[in-house]
Amino acid sequence: MAYEVTATRKRPATFSELEGQDFVVSTINNALSTERIAHAYLFSGPRGVGKTSAARILAKSLNCEEGQSDTPCGVCSNCVSISRGNSLDVIEIDGASNTSVNDIRTIKEEVLFAPNSSKYKVYIIDEVHMLSNSAFNALLKTIEEPPPYIVFIFATTEIQKVPATIRSRCQQFNFRLISVEKIKEILIKTSEELDLPAEEDALFWIAKESTGSLRDAYTLFDQVVSFSGEKITMEKIRTKLGIAGIDSVNEIAEEMAGGNTQKVLELTDEALMGGVSIDQLIIDFTSYFRSVLFLKHNIVKEALLGSNPSIFSKKVISTYSISQVEQAIELLFKLYKDIRFSLNQRFELELVFSRLSSLSTYISPNEILKKIEGIKSDLKSGSFSVEQNTGELKKEEKLSENLSTDTITSIIHSLRKNKLALSSTLEKATSWKLIGSTLKLTFDSTYSGNAVKGDILPIKEKVSEILNMNIDIEVSIVNPSGGSPNEVDENIELVKRVFRGEVVNGGK
Repeated sequence: MAYEVTATRKRPATFSELEGQDFVVSTINNALSTERIAHAYLFSGPRGVGKTSAARILAKSLNCEEGQSDTPCGVCSNCVSISRGNSLDVIEIDGASNTSVNDIRTIKEEVLFAPNSSKYKVYIIDEVHMLSNSAFNALLKTIEEPPPYIVFIFATTEIQKVPATIRSRCQQFNFRLISVEKIKEILIKTSEELDLPAEEDALFWIAKESTGSLRDAYTLFDQVVSFSGEKITMEKIRTKLGIAGIDSVNEIAEEMAGGNTQKVLELTDEALMGGVSIDQLIIDFTSYFRSVLFLKHNIVKEALLGSNPSIFSKKVISTYSISQVEQAIELLFKLYKDIRFSLNQRFELELVFSRLSSLSTYISPNEILKKIEGIKSDLKSGSFSVEQNTGELKKEEKLSENLSTDTITSIIHSLRKNKLALSSTLEKATSWKLIGSTLKLTFDSTYSGNAVKGDILPIKEKVSEILNMNIDIEVSIVNPSGGSPNEVDENIELVKRVFRGEVVNGGK
């Protein structure tokens, strides 16, 4: 008997065998049982999830000699000819190679003739989004008012490319990706049918690599079977397909976390010399850091991580912050794009891996902004002092008499309702210190300090109210020697605004 690939051998013959598409199956089964058959269906979704198989099953369900049913017999002449693809009444058309308006005109002529030996004449057009605009326009009238014995079934992987005028005339079914767990379960049964032992990790890897496509999983499974001999193992997959493996990736990532660039580059060389391609190594590390990112977010679902959570290095997870892991993924994505045009792909890889070895020192722009905001807050509360000779910012221990930021904000906010200008000026105070029952306010602007001195009473009342004690207020001005350039500019701007004037050069 001729060899048959697993994807063909395991093609579903009934809707009950169609894996991972429960909504589609239940809806079509209900339509068949109530005999509410549409004249046009549109099956959309990723490749290899069962769109064409569902179309063939529907064609058999409509034309089975045992009667219309969601479980066609599979043995009558109509079912057999449809399964083999040689039925005169079920016409399969590849939209990618029959794109012209002339191809559609041929269909328009053919639909005038009744089915040869079946109840329905069914047209299955795969990759329908590949049709030209003129072909779609030619098809519109036909699918809107076809003869009662005609059923169109369109399949596409790119639903957005199908014109809305076509979509609106069809019943639409969205096929979904199949979960990793489900594909793994199917592969376990498949290996048992072949009486071929297989490690669960190996089948899990195949399921993960198929990215939700059962057909892709079967194709990869056949490839693995061809070199696995008496048992499918992860070690054989790593050796034959050139995959780094989680142990190797963990080891390199731990050295990155430790900042050991020399060891990172040596282990990278060993992986490349062991047959792992540069592309594959980048893919493996991108997947690895993605899983680490998920673990940092407390996501431990095995199907999302791609491996058991316990496999990933605790040192790597604890060393890096979320922003650092995100940076690693960005660097690897950029590397994967750049190596297509690189003079030396290996040098590009080694450069990025060297940078990843200092990843623990990376600070994201958002983190820098937060630190700056923190310094600003400390400056307002008096936690920082400026050394005038050096211009350096010196962190001091926060003294107990410094008012908290929340208290200061509360005072300013309460004044804002009736004293908007005063509250705005008060925000410019560089220090708030409560010594005994005296609040000392410090300003670096003569104008701001004098403005507060001139309206001190409402401030005193609000501070006394909020602190629940009688408070005296002292205002001091740092470096009030005739005004610094900043405060001179401030006064000039005030005069310009009040008198609507402008500065002229010397008045000559």
